[in-house]
Amino acid sequence: MKLILASSSPRRAEILRNAGFDFEVAPAGVDESQRHGEYATNLVRRLAEEKARAVAQQIAARSPNKSGIIVAADTVVDVEGEILGKPSSPDDARAMLCRLSGRTHEVLTALAVLPIPGNQSRVVVESARVTFALLTEREIEEYIQSGEPFGKAGAYAIQGHGGKFITRIEGCYFNVMGLPLARLYAILRELSTERG
Repeated sequence: MKLILASSSPRRAEILRNAGFDFEVAPAGVDESQRHGEYATNLVRRLAEEKARAVAQQIAARSPNKSGIIVAADTVVDVEGEILGKPSSPDDARAMLCRLSGRTHEVLTALAVLPIPGNQSRVVVESARVTFALLTEREIEEYIQSGEPFGKAGAYAIQGHGGKFITRIEGCYFNVMGLPLARLYAILRELSTERG
């Protein structure tokens, strides 16, 4: 069955493409703002499901007879209870990188899988612990100047230049990139078995 990636993230598309999946991209366009008092796990779960349902509505309006499986995800970095999303400015990126420097943080990615037609989504949250080396001011400034921190939760890309700052990872590497591949594959296998 055709996968529909509810994301405009080139990293998520790259993960699926490299794993051999046939898919199409349908960005969700959901407001990713955190609600007052919302914890990281609740935030990513809510946003992943909202993205999947928003794309399901778009498809139902355009092609009501279309079938497939919508895959949506949302990723945040959690440092001792503080949620770091995507930096909004160089100053924001600098503050995030200073916060991560020399510390271990948690990367949470929620994965929502929604078969269409249908209304029964599966939402899971994958977690990984990532340890950063102690960064110098110069390293932080050079990294910001590279432009890579922007558009990424926590202001870094593990698969890019930011990978050189990471001394340890506990958990799924692809989860840190934004799409827990093994978890997704397990859910898709379950769906395939259930559908015969």
